[in-house]
Amino acid sequence: MHDNFYSKYSAEIDRFIKQSLQEDIETGDHSSSSCLDGDKTETANLLVKESCVVAGISLAEKIFKKFDPELVVEKHFGEGTELDKGEIVFSVTGKVKSILATERLALNCMQRMSGIASLTKSLTDKIVHTHCKILDTRKTTPCFRYPEKWAVVIGGGHNHRMGLFDAIMIKDNHLDFCGGMKKTLEKTKEYLEKNMLDIPVIVEVRNQKEIMETLDFSWIKRIILDNMNLEELIKSIKLIDGHFPTEASGNITAKNLVQIAETGVDFISMGALTHSARNIDLSLKAL
Repeated sequence: MHDNFYSKYSAEIDRFIKQSLQEDIETGDHSSSSCLDGDKTETANLLVKESCVVAGISLAEKIFKKFDPELVVEKHFGEGTELDKGEIVFSVTGKVKSILATERLALNCMQRMSGIASLTKSLTDKIVHTHCKILDTRKTTPCFRYPEKWAVVIGGGHNHRMGLFDAIMIKDNHLDFCGGMKKTLEKTKEYLEKNMLDIPVIVEVRNQKEIMETLDFSWIKRIILDNMNLEELIKSIKLIDGHFPTEASGNITAKNLVQIAETGVDFISMGALTHSARNIDLSLKAL
């Protein structure tokens, strides 16, 4: 699944690379220009300094190639491989000035993405005995959402909506501001038809009353059971009775993940995948 992430979001990833290179380099890498010959070529290795699920190899290669198409990346492992400390992920060969100009951006991306992939893998492994799938959220780093969500997929998780534009998610504030479930969903249906939009509608519910009201709208894609305890989740899933896929969200951690997955819920969304993952220590060193 992670293999086609770039093909699906190539424009967004390419935009990220362009903006990030401009942010870091601007008028030029004066540190390298001050002491290195422009044509000097060498090889550098990407070294893993702690055990992890490695992610971001493809993005790093695209960063190198975007800046200097003549840089050559020799990959020793694929995305999502579990690596031990000391292993070399890839080697990059070419002009030293090009390698050094792109080194920090490539490392920043891979360290962050590997942390997210490692956390996602550890959590998905806990519930492999269930049919439940783990989703990410919009709790991402501004302007770094696509690499972070790419890393979730590399780690074995699944993507929720990318943003406000590719799905409608009716949450508690929408319901309270609009005047309740029935009115909100009726207006949502009118909006979709008026604007000829074909995007999924996901509805967040807080209690069984809102579930019963939602069941009348057969065209919604999924029901989110928000901030419910185990007893409430079990009752809600039974009430929905397979009419819609279900998603649990809110205050879900590694400690209660398994119990929640074992209720029979179809999806669990966790903001922690992206907002609480710890960066992995990686380094790029001369051969």
